[in-house]
Amino acid sequence: MTRNSIRMLATAMLFILVTVEAADMIRKSIIFDKKTPGVFYCPQHKPTGIDKMIVRARPLNKLCEFDGEPLPEDYKSDCYHDVDESEFACKEKARIMIRLHPPGSDSIKDSEKWVKAYDKYIKKRKL
Repeated sequence: MTRNSIRMLATAMLFILVTVEAADMIRKSIIFDKKTPGVFYCPQHKPTGIDKMIVRARPLNKLCEFDGEPLPEDYKSDCYHDVDESEFACKEKARIMIRLHPPGSDSIKDSEKWVKAYDKYIKKRKL
């Protein structure tokens, strides 16, 4: 291999690494604060870093509103790149709801529903 081909290969690998890292940050940019349990926060613009992210509060029922199904044609997301409707968002909603309604809490029906939903996403991910 020549030096030019090695440089091109290294540049391509660096580009792929940066792209994957940025996509992962966008995917995981849903923020939940237990001090405000009725809302989640999602980015309005492409985040360049977790400390520089501009977020908007949305009601928790808007997170994973379509349960991972394809979005309607006329749907306009309030979050950048539809992160509130991603597979990660659905898994995150189940995790948040289990945290709000833990097994053995007052609302047994709610806690069982969210435990089953979380287990479904865990099994789906292992396949």
